Amino acid sequence: MVRLLCVFAIGLTVFCGVLPAAAAEAKTLRMAYDADPTSLDPHEQLASATLQLSHLTFDPLLRFRQDLTLEPRLATSWEKIDERTTRFHLREGVRFHSGRTLSAADVVWTFNRLKQSPDFKALYEPFSEAKAVDDLTVDLINKGPYPLVLSLATYIFPMDREFYTGTDERGRPKDDIVKQGASFASTHVSGTGPFVVTEREQGVKLEFKRFADYWDKASPGNVDHIVFTPIKEPATRVAALLAGDVDFIAPVPPTDFDRIRGDPCCQLITMLSMRILTFELNQARVAAFKDPRVRLAINYAINRQGIVDKIMRGFGTPAGELSPPGYAGYDPALQPRFDLDKAKALMAEAGYADGFSVTMMAPNNRYIEDQRIAQAVAAMLAKINIEVDLQTMPKAQYWQRFDERAADIMMIGWQSDTEDSANFYEFLVMTPDAKTGYGQYNAGNYSNSEVDRLTLQTQSMTDPKARAEVLRKIERALYDDAALVPMHWQHLSWAAAKTVHIEPVLNVIDFPYLGDLVME
Repeated sequence: MVRLLCVFAIGLTVFCGVLPAAAAEAKTLRMAYDADPTSLDPHEQLASATLQLSHLTFDPLLRFRQDLTLEPRLATSWEKIDERTTRFHLREGVRFHSGRTLSAADVVWTFNRLKQSPDFKALYEPFSEAKAVDDLTVDLINKGPYPLVLSLATYIFPMDREFYTGTDERGRPKDDIVKQGASFASTHVSGTGPFVVTEREQGVKLEFKRFADYWDKASPGNVDHIVFTPIKEPATRVAALLAGDVDFIAPVPPTDFDRIRGDPCCQLITMLSMRILTFELNQARVAAFKDPRVRLAINYAINRQGIVDKIMRGFGTPAGELSPPGYAGYDPALQPRFDLDKAKALMAEAGYADGFSVTMMAPNNRYIEDQRIAQAVAAMLAKINIEVDLQTMPKAQYWQRFDERAADIMMIGWQSDTEDSANFYEFLVMTPDAKTGYGQYNAGNYSNSEVDRLTLQTQSMTDPKARAEVLRKIERALYDDAALVPMHWQHLSWAAAKTVHIEPVLNVIDFPYLGDLVME
């Protein structure tokens, strides 16, 4: 059988030719996720799928190792110039997929675009500018002292500024960031990463070919070709792996752990995660949600331990707060609530003994057992006379509805983008502000001026002990105010054929570094 190799030159022109014999024998990874990325634009949506894709097609300045220490990538070294300036020295001779060579100007251009992104701008609000010192040196300059500069450098994936400059065939700027819409950047890529996108059919298939001019010649990775296939149904995903139709799947449903462990073909790897799953109560849509007694009643009505035990099969940790254990803001005294009688009493005290009706939306292929969790919560709320009209949908549709704040109660999971407690508050509970990007994922329209003030205060605190005290104060305020409904910290799970050495490329932030993957 003749195999064709199709190369997308600069994302536009297609060339097909006969695949050489040596390349035909190269390693191909067939991977099944629950859903594919909604866009190829690294700045369109702040989501794990976007960042997983970014590590395939782009490279960050720095990245986290498995132990959460930092390793150089496109930046080979860095130093503090003063309390506001961190200088990064770039790797020489790094090429973009277009053939251009990376320079400090590309980093500055990317930084400025991040500052314009509705989803990412809040991350970079503490920064005033990025400045090119010379072709291979760039300064990140803060507005004041800021303790998380290096963490934020892991989210700077330099883009090819010339590739994304100008207008497309329809006369639209190539650098436009269009959420859930068609744009040049959502369908074209020129990064420095280990893989080039060669074919994409949304919701069906996403294919990559290894970038021949990739800079990291020391990488042990030997995968030449990747085929991503979205398989929404967990049981179907597992069946595909066990049948040998795919080599690597994620996530794995807890109900199938024993099945995979018992099959000699495959391996299962699980990790604790710092991702919190939560529900947000929209106070702009439901007047009752403005009453903290009602929000507190909802928190008391939900049996988190029961959900973790029965639905998650123990594969999660019930949560009473946003910060997971090990984070500076974590307070072990803030235990998950559950007391149905107390919940009913609070509803009566607030004047809602007879309850009311609400709408709820949740994804059905984004978080482990997300649909079943939403169904369980709806059933529990019925016990305090809150009637829930639940609608679930694939995540590609869900994020658009989430951005529209289209339901009274919405589910969201959040992994701190800085491995720090303040990130939860900046995105999930600060008063929504389109200018700064704070509260971008606050679908509850919760607003607490003291929480806002304290969160901003932590950005300039460099004393870890004093900062931790303020972060814990924020968690206590959110807990007492029942700002939202934390459910559990979701654990992570992956499975693969035993010939695929996935363990070295996995991490608790769920960004598998597939460029370094080794297959037998």
